[in-house]
Amino acid sequence: MENELLRIEDLHASVEGKSILRGLNLSVPRGEVHAIMGPNGSGKSTLANVLMGHPSYEVTRGRILFKGEDVTALPPDERARRGLFLAFQYPVEVPGVSTMSFLRAALGAVRGEDQPVREFRRRLEGELKDLGMELAFARRNLNEGFSGGEKKRCEVLQLRMLRPELAILDETDSGLDIDGIRLVSQAVAATRRPEASFLVITHYLRILTHLVPDRVHVLFAGQVIRSGGAELARELEVSGYEALRSEHRPAATAQAGTP
Repeated sequence: MENELLRIEDLHASVEGKSILRGLNLSVPRGEVHAIMGPNGSGKSTLANVLMGHPSYEVTRGRILFKGEDVTALPPDERARRGLFLAFQYPVEVPGVSTMSFLRAALGAVRGEDQPVREFRRRLEGELKDLGMELAFARRNLNEGFSGGEKKRCEVLQLRMLRPELAILDETDSGLDIDGIRLVSQAVAATRRPEASFLVITHYLRILTHLVPDRVHVLFAGQVIRSGGAELARELEVSGYEALRSEHRPAATAQAGTP
């Protein structure tokens, strides 16, 4: 597909010898928001980590194509340079490194050149203003002592500064109140552009009421078992996953036992 940004083909992956993804297939065109939903243990966060090349996860079969290039074996830094970005579910604290210094270094690493201080600061101040944040926030050590909401806003700040072509949001709405979800969703939506896409991993409909998806995919036992439009998320909010779980349990159980 000419407009395709991401293609995942028959992806199998494991962690610590345990098989998690079992033949996952997915396609994300440019400019679209795709939501990944599913019950706990279905493989959502594993998918996010595998897409970014986390070394603890082993791809045992299949491949990941990004902009037509096979990136399955590339390390995380090379994927980032090509335009992939992951907003973590649980951002880590980095004592001794200011958020501002981290962002400047990250921009330089992704673009392959140092960022002029004056230009970088002007842009950073603009992004902070749009997010309703003070410059003092960027002077704090990265995520150190941050509340849950502040950590998520920091992830969004990174997203807005780096402007990746594919942003993977791993439960960015986790731990946020209603106002926090709206703020984060609006900030993410403001970064949408025709050449870039989002993969939004979530349990709930809340973030998807602000960041409306073009497609919704349901994961179960490491596979995409159903895809649809935004209405699928609303359906799941009402009915839950039990019907899908019952429908697919026999096949998933049989596959899990296959060598």
